[in-house]
Amino acid sequence: MVGSGFYIPKSNLEKPLGEDAHFICEEESTMGVADGVGGWAKHGIDAGDYARELMSNVAKAVKHEPEGYVNLRRVLNEAYLQTKANGSSTASIVTVDKEHVFHAINVGDSGFMIFRNNKLLYRSTIQQHRFNRPYQLGNDKRSDTPKIAQEYRLKVLGGDILILGSDGLWDNVFVSEIEKTLMLRNVEGKGDVQDLASFIAQLAFSFSMDKNTLCPYAEAAKHAGIERVGGKVDDITVLVARVNFK
Repeated sequence: MVGSGFYIPKSNLEKPLGEDAHFICEEESTMGVADGVGGWAKHGIDAGDYARELMSNVAKAVKHEPEGYVNLRRVLNEAYLQTKANGSSTASIVTVDKEHVFHAINVGDSGFMIFRNNKLLYRSTIQQHRFNRPYQLGNDKRSDTPKIAQEYRLKVLGGDILILGSDGLWDNVFVSEIEKTLMLRNVEGKGDVQDLASFIAQLAFSFSMDKNTLCPYAEAAKHAGIERVGGKVDDITVLVARVNFK
């Protein structure tokens, strides 16, 4: 697959790197995103450190996998055990194997969508204990472990578009907006993928700063009995890949 990413950290002088982290291993057709849980800030902990270390360890583990196949549960377990930073984060990792099968493993409210012919084909489900409290990996005894991770396997076709993101994307952009974007853009080579990741991330950012918009997060809040309007200011990570089969 051909992949690229774009990251917009929310403005915070104390944490200029934000709390999201991601990696792309293009040769292994694997990419992942983690979102450090912001609640740790009240304890003086930057959860972005945990997210960055976790994704770094996942990328290292991917490099040691057999050619053509990446066992995502094994990779996530190994990275989780090697990550020692304080804090916690969500995690979503996807890969496409040499048999043209898409695999994903997901913890929390980061996640993925697959598009075919500019239409949503499949999306991951949110894992959360309650509204706005996602499942999360961490070293604290209150955190979750990879045992609760959901796994996905789907057959994909050449030309399918994979979009992976932190909740800063999914909380602010409706599926219909992404479908509309795909209809207006040709996604073929590396440059197209880069441009698409950048465009979607900036679209999410513009919605996040709109105090009057109706966004997916506001809809979810309403279902939880909370009335709110406006976008959700957050770190925004968007990874895009186009499935290419030779």
